[in-house]
Amino acid sequence: MDMLSFELIRESHRPLYEQLYQQIRQEIIEGRLAYGTKLPSKRKLGQFLNLSQTTIELAYQQLVAEGYVESISRKGYFVLAYEELAYVKTKPLPTSQRTSEKPLLRYDFHPSKIDGSSFPFSRWRKHAKDVIDEQHQSLVSLGHPQGDLPLRVEIATYLYHSRGVVCSPEQIIIGSGVEQLLPQIIFLLGKTTTYGIEDPGYHATRLILESHERTTIPIPVDQNGLTIHSLIQSPADVMYVTPAHQFPSGSILSVNRRRQLLNWASESTDRYIIEDDYDSEFRYTGKSIPSLHSMDSDRVIYVSTFSKSLMPSLRIGYMVLPRLLLERYQTEFPYYTCSVSRFDQTILTRFMKEGDFEKHLNRMRKIYRRKLDVVVHALRDIPFLRLTGESAGLHVVLSVSNGMSEQELLQRAKDASIQVYGLSDYAQLPLSTIHPQIVLGFASVTEQHLEQGLAELVAAWQLQ
Repeated sequence: MDMLSFELIRESHRPLYEQLYQQIRQEIIEGRLAYGTKLPSKRKLGQFLNLSQTTIELAYQQLVAEGYVESISRKGYFVLAYEELAYVKTKPLPTSQRTSEKPLLRYDFHPSKIDGSSFPFSRWRKHAKDVIDEQHQSLVSLGHPQGDLPLRVEIATYLYHSRGVVCSPEQIIIGSGVEQLLPQIIFLLGKTTTYGIEDPGYHATRLILESHERTTIPIPVDQNGLTIHSLIQSPADVMYVTPAHQFPSGSILSVNRRRQLLNWASESTDRYIIEDDYDSEFRYTGKSIPSLHSMDSDRVIYVSTFSKSLMPSLRIGYMVLPRLLLERYQTEFPYYTCSVSRFDQTILTRFMKEGDFEKHLNRMRKIYRRKLDVVVHALRDIPFLRLTGESAGLHVVLSVSNGMSEQELLQRAKDASIQVYGLSDYAQLPLSTIHPQIVLGFASVTEQHLEQGLAELVAAWQLQ
């Protein structure tokens, strides 16, 4: 080929060599430059396009690097054969599906959302600025595989004072949430372990266990928490439980059942309890419920996160391993590294050490308590509604006896641009409840919007 004619935009932010490379590449892909075609010499093409030979060289070399062109010594550049990708074309979605958007929700009572508007960003920003200004060169390298020691010290201190958990910082392993920590526990406990999970319960727990090819057994939950007799009759070796505020039912594991659960675990050296201390920071009546770990530190693997107490996007969680499992962990998994940024760990350490974390928790308890009062006041006198689970946490459960099914309740709410969640969505076994139950989170909705949203929800469920 004697010459190539291309339109190059010299005022473009894209370099000229890149424009030339892309246009030659497109000519090859579309078949206008056939296999074996010789490209013009760098000198001739440069003169024709008023470009330097260096620009032409860069374009040609990129084509050579990607395999569109080959360079033959003393002969020039030649086009290589181009083979189209073999793929199955998928059917395009109908226009209505491609252009349709989800209906706009005016109120979303999601049980896992928090009040993000109340986060103390100014204090967090101060600690972040201090960490950067002090130019900690050590933070650019990998830290301890279990997480930075200063943060583990702060967590151990906090757990002792707030949850009665007695542990050393060496027993704590930091990770980016339960979803990242649970697989480590799974590998630690072996392939043949069978897991009991609460039913109804948290979706992700079962999905993570089953994705690692572990057997799961649903264990029913009633108004007093996990039904221990069902666990005893099951083949489970490990029980995953949320005793402080069961998700999603909101029940609290009674003292008698706690002792029965610990007795069950003590009957075999292979039995353990994974205590997910879900929502434990937010209790509104009476004293804080002691953790299972505070009653037996040898059989309980304690797991928690800062998702509710601070913010979900922080992605910092931790687990406390019993001594025996800690030795096994350190022996069998020396290649693990902490999955949380050391900058985030250092900022959180300062946030806790200077008392900001405790102040934030106290403030959020008051805010969430006021929101809970709004919920209780708005719904307590509705004849067809009964509230449960309102002593702790960021959601309540509504038992609805207006004659509608759960699906009808959800649809009525959706028609009113309100999102609520059915209890059956979290269950594997058929629910034994007489009336349908709705899980209603209140944390992320403002007090003013709570009143209005709940009033509209009740109106949507009123029989015509």
